[in-house]
This record gives sequence, C-alpha cells and structure tokens, in this order.
Amino acid sequence: MINTMNQSKRSDPFSSGEGGERLSLLELNALVRRSLEQCLPDEYWIQAELSDVRSNTTGHCYLEFVQKDPRSNSLIAKARGMIWNTIYRLLKPYFEETTGQPFTSGIKVLVKVTVQFHELYGYSLTVLDIDPAYTLGDMARRRREILLQLEEEGVLTLNKELEMPQLPQRIAVISSATAAGYGDFCHQLQHNPGGFFFYTELFPALMQGNQVEESVLAALDRVNARIDDFDVVVIIRGGGATSDLSGFDTYLLAAACAQFPLPIITGIGHERDDTVLDSVAHTRVKTPTAAAELLIHRVAEVADRLEDLSVRIRQGAYMLLERERRRLDTLQARIPNLVQRKLTEARFALLTARKDLSQVTMALLSRQRHRLELLQQRIADASPDKLLSRGYSITLRDGKVVTDASSLKSGDRLVTRFSKGEAQSVVKQSRLIGTDKRNKSH
Repeated sequence: MINTMNQSKRSDPFSSGEGGERLSLLELNALVRRSLEQCLPDEYWIQAELSDVRSNTTGHCYLEFVQKDPRSNSLIAKARGMIWNTIYRLLKPYFEETTGQPFTSGIKVLVKVTVQFHELYGYSLTVLDIDPAYTLGDMARRRREILLQLEEEGVLTLNKELEMPQLPQRIAVISSATAAGYGDFCHQLQHNPGGFFFYTELFPALMQGNQVEESVLAALDRVNARIDDFDVVVIIRGGGATSDLSGFDTYLLAAACAQFPLPIITGIGHERDDTVLDSVAHTRVKTPTAAAELLIHRVAEVADRLEDLSVRIRQGAYMLLERERRRLDTLQARIPNLVQRKLTEARFALLTARKDLSQVTMALLSRQRHRLELLQQRIADASPDKLLSRGYSITLRDGKVVTDASSLKSGDRLVTRFSKGEAQSVVKQSRLIGTDKRNKSH
C-alpha cells in the first residue's frame, strides 16, 4: 500500500484502531484505476449493442454499450463508452460506408476498447477500432430472419408473382419531392426516345431517418386508396448516404410491400446489397434512372411488338390480296373454256333429253295405239252389225230400239232389221212372255 495511504490512516482521527485502512473516495477510486491499469492493460475486442449514441461540439462521441438477455430482452450488462474525435471522424464514415448502416443506437458492433477508470467519471470503455464485418453479419442475420418470417407466412413472393402490365404508363411514385433521384426519374420518362406518354403522381415520403418505415407505409396506404388509378408503384430514393438505408430493412414495410396489389419497383440507389424491401419487391433496380429505363423499355417492347404485328398484318394482307388476284386471273382465264364446256354439256344434255323424249313419246304413242286397238276391237265386238250377222235382229219404233214389248200399242209401226235387209210391221196385239197379255202383229 502506498505511503500516503498509511499516513492518512495514522493521522485519521476517526480510525477504528482495529487494523483496517480508511480511504477517501478519491483514494479508493485512484486505487481502482491503478488496479485496472495493472490487471487490464491490453486492448480488448468486445461484442455489444450501441445505446445512447451522441457527439458534441468537440467532435468526441459518447455512447453506452449494453448487453441484453436473449430470452427476456432485459439488460444484463452496461458500460459507458467514448470515442475521441481523432478516431471518431475516421471510424464513423468507414463504418457507415462499409455497412450501409448509420452508426447509431440499436445496432450490434464489435469494437476494440481499452478499459478506463477515472476518479471523477468512473468506469468507461475507450473505443479504438471497429469491425464492420460483425455488424454486417448481424444485419444480414436480421434480414434473413425477416425474410424467413415472410416466407413462413406465405407472403414473401406475392408481389413478384403479380403480372407486370403490358403498358405500365400510370405510375405512383413514392419518394421525396426534393430528392434528386425523383427529378432524374421524371426527366428520364418525359424525354424518352420513343416519345411514349407516362403519367406520374408523387406520394411524398421520407427516404432517410428514423421515420422511413412509417412514412412509406402511409404513402402506400394513400396509393392503395386509389388502386384503380395506377399500373405500378415505384419507390425511389437516389442520392444520400448509404447509411440511411436501415429504414428499408423492417418487417412491417417488407410485409406491406410483399402483399401490395400492384407491382412494386424499387430503385433506392443501393448497389452493393439488397435491402429487405428490394427482396420482396416485384423488380429491383439500382437507381431511379434505371427504374425509368425499365418502364420505358417495357413500353418500347410492346410498341415494337405492335409494329411487328402491324408489318405482319400489312404483309399478310398484301399476300392475301395478291393470291386472290392471281386466283381471280386464273378464274377469269378459265371462264371462256368453262362457258364453252357448259354449253357443250347443255347441248349434249338437250340432245340426250330430246332423244329420250322421242323414245318416251314413241313408247307412249305405242301404248296408246295398242290401247286404241283394244278399244276398237271391243267396239267392233259390240257393233250391232256383228250382232245381226249372228242371227240377231233389232226392232225399231220411230227410229228407236224397242226393248220392252209392253211399250207397244196396237197400230204401232215397227221396223225390224236383220243382217241383210229389214222388214216393216204393224202391231195388232202384244203379249209378254210369262203373262196373260198378248201381242199380235203382221
């Protein structure tokens, strides 16, 4: 023990006199400082989470290191820390450029420190160096955890599965109105080489800082309220520090974009790594200008296809007309021969029909002649002359045939014809055979 402490003990009127040393607080703190310097003289790499990070006008950075229980998330260790301005002005940009993550509270770091103890300010850790790879690993792990959660929920690829419209010309833009990237995007669309029309409407949002998630989610809600007015959503940032990208690595924003009913194109100017938002968006490009070029290319492809179809239609129509013209010429050349052949066929048909008609007529006349002959024979057989030749006679009264003797009266003059000649008679008396009436004539 140092002599001053022994002397203090001997001169202390409040000494217990029991052999124990009495120290002032300063003396005790000095003892602790020297003990720590002796026991922990080296530099140490420690893993911790940053808390309460702030810098002052002198350029020094003051912060707090914490460690939390992985199950309960309650604090289990804490220590003050500081980074001298000469180191901080080199360490901060190096870390942020490497990780794309701001050097701020809530991130996990691997830092090289020395253990310090000051009699007035107490225990602290002085940061000498930082390993960005550790933070990158932790950020990547968090991204993987978010993506894994979205996959387990079945929403990770929903936006990617949406069909990009053939003509994405009505564009809802989520960006900052003052962002250079937004101006570049609009300029690229308006001055596209194809002269295609694009309608854009800005839904302002913060593209950096702690309110990125909340601001972009609010903009998505406004777009969703007018979903039928747009074909695609473009989220662009452009410019600014890559350290401000942590707002695009949140679960809520990623889940909202993954399930959004319109295709989302991201161009937030982060070329090295994809953010979680990039991973769930329909299409990810590097810059706002690239997003505009993507849309122009899409419309140009459709225009090229339409032009190709137009050319093919014109060529097809020309070929069809040419083919039909040749067919018409062929038909026209065949008409005289066809007419001559038709006339020959008609003439032949007429001759054939005439011949057939003659044959039919002759057959009809022959049948009718035979029928007449039969009728003539029947008439001849029924002729009175033929009956008379057989021995029959015909009795006439006043030129009419007498068939009923009861019709005769006395005094009637009768003519009886025979096969050869005739005889006249006068009725004296008539008689019916089989009756009592009698007829006599002479």
